Amino acid sequence: MTTLQLMMLALVFLLVMMAVLGLGALLRPNPARKRLLELGGDGRGPGAPLGERLLQTVAGLTRPIGKLSMPEEGFEKSSIRLRFVHAGIRSPLAASAFFGIKTLLTLGLPLLGFAALAASGQAPRGESLMLALLLLAALGYYGPNVVLARLVMLRQREIFESFPDALDLMTVCMEAGLGTEAAMLRVADDLQLKSAALADEMRLVNLELRAGADRERALRNLAIRTGVEEVDGFVTMIAQAERFGTSIAASLRIHAEMLRTRRRQRAEEAAAKIALKLLFPLIFCIFPSLMVVLMGPAMIQIYRVLLPTMGGSN
Repeated sequence: MTTLQLMMLALVFLLVMMAVLGLGALLRPNPARKRLLELGGDGRGPGAPLGERLLQTVAGLTRPIGKLSMPEEGFEKSSIRLRFVHAGIRSPLAASAFFGIKTLLTLGLPLLGFAALAASGQAPRGESLMLALLLLAALGYYGPNVVLARLVMLRQREIFESFPDALDLMTVCMEAGLGTEAAMLRVADDLQLKSAALADEMRLVNLELRAGADRERALRNLAIRTGVEEVDGFVTMIAQAERFGTSIAASLRIHAEMLRTRRRQRAEEAAAKIALKLLFPLIFCIFPSLMVVLMGPAMIQIYRVLLPTMGGSN
């Protein structure tokens, strides 16, 4: 391995490690940063948490090359901004770090793969080399999108599973005499340990209401931030109950029962799919091993006894 190959390998390794560390800082929840923002600070000083400072460093270093993968219409007008909101990522540096990481991985993974192949001495050539580099570049470009989609799915599933319990608590609070805003704030405090994401969203609704926003608009913003269909139905139900003057507590009780039924149906659907999902591992992994264990001794006996006997009789 030449000195140039070693230097190229070290450079690509540093780029990939920077991208991985930045992605980890981007996705890791940081309660300390939220507390600093609540106290009026921006979390960017020397006493900022390690994850926030690392995110600042990665965003600052990758901002020039991050423009290569930035959407043409800009981040604020792109659909990926809504996915950031659904994932619960609200840092102003998240966009720069995300697109910078995408660019680093898109350029760094092919270089790292080429350096590794060149160091091994058995590097493919021609179309095989181009295909391998294109696959690595596609992995680097679409990998962050897959991670972001996974975060969105996990957060939305957490909100969906905890939302019926939140509606039950709201029903109890409202029947005890609390208003809608006070009930949501109390439910947010009680749900902090079970579902931090849903508790944060309810606190944001309460803060919007304190700032003077209309209740229907604040609830619509809740549905947009979560991206969960059941939350959107809850917002529509609250708006209709206020418009027609029906009891909100009774409506919440009925809606919570419907959500529990839907949650149970989803669990039954997932359980019904287990048999189909186990079919391929059974056929390709378990059944061949079972056949070897069961038929192996018999085949050995046939080979040792029956075949020599048949050969002697001829």
